[in-house]
Amino acid sequence: MNLPNRITLARIFMIPVMLVFLLVNLNMDWWSYPLTWGTYTLPLNHLIGALLFIIAASTDGIDGYLARKNNMVTNLGKLLDPLADKLLVAAVLVSLVALGKCDAWIAVVIISREFAVTGLREVALLEGSVIAASKWGKIKTITQIVAISALLLNNFPFAWVQFPFDEVAIWIAALITIYSGIDYFIKNKNILSFSKV
Repeated sequence: MNLPNRITLARIFMIPVMLVFLLVNLNMDWWSYPLTWGTYTLPLNHLIGALLFIIAASTDGIDGYLARKNNMVTNLGKLLDPLADKLLVAAVLVSLVALGKCDAWIAVVIISREFAVTGLREVALLEGSVIAASKWGKIKTITQIVAISALLLNNFPFAWVQFPFDEVAIWIAALITIYSGIDYFIKNKNILSFSKV
């Protein structure tokens, strides 16, 4: 197994570890120790979970870059990379809903779009086509990572100036997610019209 695929697998294996830090309450003093700066507070376990998400999300570009640069693109990598991205985003969005930091409908919209575009890509593969990531798809990924990171970090550093950046960012991410999904389907409607599905 090559290095890019190992990085992708590491991203997948980081997901359950991240979920433990975000969702499990251990009866240990240090686990949820409140880190405070003025009026800002974040439990230690949530900080660790947020950092794990940021590290995992940052590896998304690294594995693809290394695979293309070193001519290490494999079918396994083509399968695992988008799967890892979707698992990471879905897991953390469900966690944010459970923590009361994200509205459930936003999580459903974002996760549904991911499933829909994945389905479109699968149909395209059956028809012998490959749907490359679009500009809007890349923008969608960036806005999702920024919004999710802000929510995980309790709106750091904007909490000090009482600006709800995390709420604004997740709305922007949801809107761009919807737009990018529509964009994929419009640009690839010929695949659906010629498909036997």
